[in-house]
Amino acid sequence: MSEFSNRLLALREEHNWSKTTVAKKLGLSVQRYANWEYGTREPDLENLTAIAQLYGVSTDYLTGQSNDRDKKAVDLETDPVVLNYGGRPVSDEDMDIIKAILERHKSGDTHYE
Repeated sequence: MSEFSNRLLALREEHNWSKTTVAKKLGLSVQRYANWEYGTREPDLENLTAIAQLYGVSTDYLTGQSNDRDKKAVDLETDPVVLNYGGRPVSDEDMDIIKAILERHKSGDTHYE
């Protein structure tokens, strides 16, 4: 079994859920979900993200890229962060634009011109 399937099984058992329960929560057939636990198939990115949200863990944790189960949250107002997009760092000027958009979102003003 893969690290993903091992972690998927462990998370389901921690919640005392059946395969049927998890499949219903994810809107999938039981067979499709079971194949992920058995390690015969792997989910696409959309389903991987849905699983991470369901269990409150990061996708990196699910795939074995990290042993840290917590999702990483960064507050752009207080935490210094370097964002990358397309393999290149986001410039300070572009970061200011991103922050301005997020400020408008935070204030409830989602009308952009």
